[in-house]
Amino acid sequence: MKILVTGAAGYIGSHTCRLLTETGYQVVGYDNLSRGHHIAFERATGGGTFVQGDLLDTALLRNTLKEKSIEAVVHFAALGLVGESVEYPQRYHRNNVEGSSSLLRAMQEAGVRRLVVSSTTAIYGQPEEMPIREDTPPAPINPYGQSKLDVEYLLQEACERDGLGFVALRYFNAAGASLDGMLGEAHEPETHLIPIVLQVALGQREQICIFGDDYPTPDGTCVRDYVHVNDLADAHLRALNTLNPGQRIQLNLGSGVGTSVLEIVEHARKVTGHDIPAEIGARRSGDPPWLIADNSRAKQILGWTPEYSSLDSILTSAWRWHQRHPQGYETT
Repeated sequence: MKILVTGAAGYIGSHTCRLLTETGYQVVGYDNLSRGHHIAFERATGGGTFVQGDLLDTALLRNTLKEKSIEAVVHFAALGLVGESVEYPQRYHRNNVEGSSSLLRAMQEAGVRRLVVSSTTAIYGQPEEMPIREDTPPAPINPYGQSKLDVEYLLQEACERDGLGFVALRYFNAAGASLDGMLGEAHEPETHLIPIVLQVALGQREQICIFGDDYPTPDGTCVRDYVHVNDLADAHLRALNTLNPGQRIQLNLGSGVGTSVLEIVEHARKVTGHDIPAEIGARRSGDPPWLIADNSRAKQILGWTPEYSSLDSILTSAWRWHQRHPQGYETT
């Protein structure tokens, strides 16, 4: 089967391209390379077919779908920084919502009716009940989360209007790297906790700032659900194998286990063998104390069980990547 992967040069996109290629899918990558890394796609696919283009270029998308005889799409391409979305909300609406609308038009015109799309736990905002289920009412508290929720609304409309079949996979905290250290997380700027902690271990930062230690959690720091990027890739593969035109499926992807910020720092010290200085700062506005997934529906529908999402597996694989690529893909 021929698959178009948007955002194929990004973090989760490249890992998924690798798994799809290894399992016999013919992958066509599509990315504007504004934040992705072409070398990541090359490593993932062994030099597969790649189209450099923007989501808003509907004609290019349509032509690519037709000329490459694409049968399904996996859609990762999106801006994903919460703080940036607050500063530039219109940019996020244009790229994430209007870009996804452009993709849906191209798919409709090309007759492609199967789509697996990257969504996010940010659509839930700050829910009071844990763990979070798919029927938890959405209440995003930032433009990024709102843009992803708007995309899910677009998908529902396309399902009813055009017979689109889609799976929206709502990630919790993606983390880790490929086990061979060839693919990993490389963002500029870096805003995710685990890469920042490991940059401290490498001496690239002086210390880690922990934003608040007075939350109603066991150690006072925020608790999050970390899921290994390999497990996310596996869920996308399973979603493709499950999905039929006209279906509408929305699933949480998380480990179902909560890990605090302090637990991450303490375990990173053990994995790296480095002292990782940490200071306590003020709380960040909008940080919920807990975010943990109920992943039972993904297990039931996809037969998916996280295999690599233990804290040790996540940090060990991430540390291997950062040691080999201290400047990300820039030095390789």
